Amino acid sequence: MDNRPIGFLDSGVGGLTVVRELRRQLPFEQIVYVGDSARAPYGPRPAEQIREYTWELVNFLLTKNVKMIVFACNTATAVAWEEVKEALDIPVLGVILPGSSAAIKATRNGKVGIIGTPMTVNSDIYRQKIQLLAPQVAVQSLACPKFVPIVESNETGSSVAKKIVYETLAPLVGKVDTLVLGCTHYPLLRPIIQNVMGPEVTLIDSGAECVRDISVLLNYFQINASRTERDLDHTYYTTAGIDSFQIIANSWLNEEIHVEHISL
Repeated sequence: MDNRPIGFLDSGVGGLTVVRELRRQLPFEQIVYVGDSARAPYGPRPAEQIREYTWELVNFLLTKNVKMIVFACNTATAVAWEEVKEALDIPVLGVILPGSSAAIKATRNGKVGIIGTPMTVNSDIYRQKIQLLAPQVAVQSLACPKFVPIVESNETGSSVAKKIVYETLAPLVGKVDTLVLGCTHYPLLRPIIQNVMGPEVTLIDSGAECVRDISVLLNYFQINASRTERDLDHTYYTTAGIDSFQIIANSWLNEEIHVEHISL
């Protein structure tokens, strides 16, 4: 048994979608989360800058004695996951491979859409992973640069959000039967995305899929937390203002959480 926490990093609040799923599936695991909302979104930034910021988040989590690090950010996964994974002696997970595998299983007609930040889409990593595993699957990718700012500003229920999602996703409507939400912020827009794409389109939450891999690795390395009753001191850190993060987190996780500000 290993009661050290699992570390999560993201460019902002989006990774909370992964945390929510982890807490549902693995309720005995303790969480340390860091969201870099002050510098979000990562998607439009140059790769070298994303790499630098990601390492800062990784090094912060290492000071918290984490037993595993989860890249709850597709952009950071696309740019820096391989490098960080090779450098550390604890397991490091990304969200892209689990999301790709789930899309292959879900598609009925072999037409999969990917939506993500400009960096994730330009990296072409989802298409590469999917076609490596299933060459017969056709992949269409679409950058959605306006989605993360909507989520970070807590505007997911606004009429502006509906208009932006409708206009952005228009090129994919009717073209795919499966759509990968290739950014962990996007599940916070899920009802609008589903409405625009139509009920027959299966949405894949890459972050939620990642939690299954977390469970497998905890078992493989025998680092599961004790299943005895104990107080779990989940901690959440943000590089931006606490209030906005707390409002979104309390709503999404359905409980009051403790948030601290950090400067990196």
